[in-house]
Amino acid sequence: MRVRGKSALANGAAAALALLAANAAFLPAALAKDSRTSNTAPVSSASYATQAPIVMLNDMDSGAILFSRGADKRFAPASMAKVMTAYVVLDLIKKGELTRETKFSVSEATWRKWNSGTGGSTMFLSPNERVSVDDLLKGLITVSGNDAAAVLAVGIDGSEDAFVKRMNVVAANIGMTSSRFGTPNGWPDGGITKVSAADLITLANRLIRDHPDGYARYFSIPKLQYGISPDGRPIVQANRNPILGRFDGADGLKTGHTSEAGYCFLGSAERNGRRLIMVVAGLPSAKARRDEAQRLMEWGFAARANAATGQARREGASASRAAGATHR
Repeated sequence: MRVRGKSALANGAAAALALLAANAAFLPAALAKDSRTSNTAPVSSASYATQAPIVMLNDMDSGAILFSRGADKRFAPASMAKVMTAYVVLDLIKKGELTRETKFSVSEATWRKWNSGTGGSTMFLSPNERVSVDDLLKGLITVSGNDAAAVLAVGIDGSEDAFVKRMNVVAANIGMTSSRFGTPNGWPDGGITKVSAADLITLANRLIRDHPDGYARYFSIPKLQYGISPDGRPIVQANRNPILGRFDGADGLKTGHTSEAGYCFLGSAERNGRRLIMVVAGLPSAKARRDEAQRLMEWGFAARANAATGQARREGASASRAAGATHR
């Protein structure tokens, strides 16, 4: 593991406040019913209407697929790839090979490559600054920092390419059979980085199960204050998660957007001890992504509640018939 750099250097004047210049990618849309072939049969027979070309909704506890469309189609995940980076880092912490207090230096080369001038998301790191793994994970997940992902990669393995090799090994080990990563942050790379919705569900499931403390610590931070604006004020950015604070029980995971991928979201919510994990991808706008995510989650929890209510009624009716037969 390599740690480079010696001193922190304030460079707030270099931080621009414009975060993303994004063009929506319109992908085909239609109405769909559950069509994924799975070893676990869907638990709901109700249809769900969606404009998203890629959708998957999973009940984590039972493993049931509540809805699926295009779940095995490989697509560019954009910043959702950062969940894979987070998993790798949390795994190293769990194994004792890394600590949250470890500090990595922001090299000039990394800063030039991933500062706000690229048009991508950033946590506004400064060149030669030394930053803890804890803060980098917060910047990676809360504000989708491309710079945070790169600093973690270089700090851990010496280069982004070396870290990406680690990502792919770990992805294969946890069962992400359709995925390949080319960058630690999901930046467009000529079609190398591809995932499937089914693999993203697997990744979220493993992260939540394998690293529950890390998930609770990093994935539901409402906002992050880091960096200084040109006028000297602290930079505060809101969490990119479109349903965090809007949907009861929402607590992770990660959005993504590029012109190639459209607007995407890997999300999770827990209500009454039951957790759902969802993927939507290829939506035409941030609003469409937010509305679709919230509507899908509402539908999923309602479908489970209706199924449970129906089952309870059937069991109650059976018990009543049995009792009647006993007294005849």
